[in-house]
Amino acid sequence: MAVANIQVSETPLVLYALRRADDALILGHRLSEWCGHAPMLEEDMALSNIALDLIGQARELYGYAAKVEGKDNDEDKLAYLRDVRQYRNLLLVEQPNGDFAQTLVRQFFYSAFTDLYWRAMMNSRDATLAAIAAKSEKESAYHLRHASEWIIRLGDGTAESHARAQGAIEHLWAFTGEMFAVDDGERSLIDAGIAVDPATLRGRWLKTLSDVANEATLALPQNDWMQQGGRSGRHSEHLGHLLSELQSMQRIFPGLTW
Repeated sequence: MAVANIQVSETPLVLYALRRADDALILGHRLSEWCGHAPMLEEDMALSNIALDLIGQARELYGYAAKVEGKDNDEDKLAYLRDVRQYRNLLLVEQPNGDFAQTLVRQFFYSAFTDLYWRAMMNSRDATLAAIAAKSEKESAYHLRHASEWIIRLGDGTAESHARAQGAIEHLWAFTGEMFAVDDGERSLIDAGIAVDPATLRGRWLKTLSDVANEATLALPQNDWMQQGGRSGRHSEHLGHLLSELQSMQRIFPGLTW
């Protein structure tokens, strides 16, 4: 039986919550793909736990988006019954795992941003988003510490690990600019004190990256050209393949819940 895609009333606040929920869901799924395949047992457990943290953040945000929308959508429908163009996650998080270095660089770029973002969001005038931020910041702080330690180990390790880490940085760098872009709807939430202006976080984000990269003997690219599209529903080919797996159970057996 075919399951129809849901429709969502994307008010600025609903869309804002969905974007952050989609980031967490898609990256959490990517990390879950390492389960049973990580280079060591401890890392298998660490990546799985980070994935669970992200899925937990996604659930809170989807639940809030559904409440704000006020229709018959819930966290499961929002996660599993939207078309690929309805997802608003960053292009960065949907990129394939690649090798271990690429996975950790992707995590490092993202966690360095979200650690600052959730800390700032604790001061949001929206009480629910502030509460989600207070919980998520503790998790993101660990995610950043974990990724940073691995970037240093890889960069300042063997010639092979250094080359792979540097290659991952150069490959993924163009996907980082989207974290700091805002549209008119998000700008209205920033002006209302509900959302954080990501531009105010960029300097500290770059300092975090530079400090870790210097210790790891790695170099950050100087290229300012950035990929865009994820926030408006224009994705790489990778997201469609990911969603076909992520949504398969809900599409085959409608009504299943987490």
